[in-house]
Amino acid sequence: NFLQMSQEVFVLMHLCCPAVKDPMVVERSNLLSMMKLSIKVLIQSSLSLGRSLDSEYPPLQQFFVVLEHCIKHGLKVKKTFIGQNKSIWAPLELIEKLCPESADIATSVRDMPGIKTGLGRARAWLHLALMQKKIADYMKVLINRRDLLWEFYDPGALIMEEEGAVIVGMLVGLNVIDANLCVKGEDLDSQVGVIDFSMYLKDPQATENTQDDSKMTAILDQKHYIEELNRHLSCTVTDLQAKMDSLEKTNSKLIEEVTLQDSQAELETYRQTRQGLDEMYNVVWKQYKEEKRIRQELQKELELQIGLKQEMEVAMKLLEKDTREKQDTLVALRQQLDHVKNLNLQMFNKAQVLHLTPFRFRFIYFFRFMCCFCSLFRAGLESALSTEKEQRQNLQRELQREQDNSTELRTQLQQLQGLQTELLDLRQEKKQLQQLCEEQEQALQEMGLHLSQSKLKMEDFKEVNKALKNHAWLKDDEATQCKQCQKEFSISRRKHHCRNCGDIYCNSCSSNELALPSFPRPVRVCDVCHSLLLQRSSIGS
Repeated sequence: NFLQMSQEVFVLMHLCCPAVKDPMVVERSNLLSMMKLSIKVLIQSSLSLGRSLDSEYPPLQQFFVVLEHCIKHGLKVKKTFIGQNKSIWAPLELIEKLCPESADIATSVRDMPGIKTGLGRARAWLHLALMQKKIADYMKVLINRRDLLWEFYDPGALIMEEEGAVIVGMLVGLNVIDANLCVKGEDLDSQVGVIDFSMYLKDPQATENTQDDSKMTAILDQKHYIEELNRHLSCTVTDLQAKMDSLEKTNSKLIEEVTLQDSQAELETYRQTRQGLDEMYNVVWKQYKEEKRIRQELQKELELQIGLKQEMEVAMKLLEKDTREKQDTLVALRQQLDHVKNLNLQMFNKAQVLHLTPFRFRFIYFFRFMCCFCSLFRAGLESALSTEKEQRQNLQRELQREQDNSTELRTQLQQLQGLQTELLDLRQEKKQLQQLCEEQEQALQEMGLHLSQSKLKMEDFKEVNKALKNHAWLKDDEATQCKQCQKEFSISRRKHHCRNCGDIYCNSCSSNELALPSFPRPVRVCDVCHSLLLQRSSIGS
């Protein structure tokens, strides 16, 4: 110890009186030596205490001060509107981009309400990195990217030289330290980072001897308390694991029962729906046949009425032609009659002027005869004309009846077209119902497949449970020879458990592998279980 203290005093004296002319080299050497001393004292003191360190521990505080000086060495000064700023937060913030694992630390530091300066954020970041035991990893990532550090450091800075890699290697030793630091309650912005050299000139053995008895007692008490607490926690974990296993088994059984009940309910619903759809289809099919028959009858009647209408139209045309001819004949006869009347009148007038003679009497008699003949001929023409008028009126009445029948047939045809539209809608609805029925049948088939698979799984679980009940996991010290070939176990013939029955076999008798329901991957089974499981699998398939 005296030799070690002499070497440390010599190092401190060398720090005060450097022989190197370059100031940057001298500073790097001094900071490297101080970092070695601070890490050494911190590790020795923490191991002697045997507990986690807090923020008030002096060696830990001095370690952060020395590390801060090492990171700040050679840092460029940035000019702002307020003044010059020289903070180590900028290079530490770069680690968040290089190492995504440190993003949580940077986010936590930014969200702390009591820290306002960059220096305070950097100190909080170092505290959190030490508690995570990753400060060496983060600093190594930063030093490896020296191409990015030229923006923050001058040439010859400690981080940019070999001393930075040496410090990172020494920081790895801090992973053995458990630190419990409260960052929120400390004033990290206004702390003064001054290195206390007196701490490294004391004899650590002397300070330890004065406190050995009290600390040893406290450490032993803490050890007994932790062991008792660990035992209770182990028992609690075992009980919780057993409860969790039972709950998982109960949950799996409930899920299987619920799945089976849901499948049966869906199957019953599908059957009822299928029966209702079949009834609807039968009713619609009967309506379709009845409407088709009515349509055919209406079509025949419509064709018959159309033929009668065409015949009536032809007869009406002929009648109109005959009527026009008779009217023309009647007009000609009337003109002739009027001409004869005029001639008779002229002759009568001439007869009155002349004297009565026998010839005059003959003429009068002939004139009277002609008048009677004309009156008779006129009466015949009038009777024929009245007959033609009656026939024409009868034909008009028949034509009106045919027109009424045609209007009624058109109305029925429109109704028939409406029935055809409804029939098309019913066919479309039938098609949709058939498609729905096919989809439900497919879903039912898939459901049956899932149900069969779940039944197979249940059978596998039952077999596993039965196998676990019938077979117990045989311990290594309970078996001295193979159960199948009865050969003794030795260094060359090792023991192997069958994952199905739990017995112990040699390698040659348990070289097969199969996938079991209780294991996700193929595991070792004995020859007997292998043949039995293969036979069972072939029967099940």
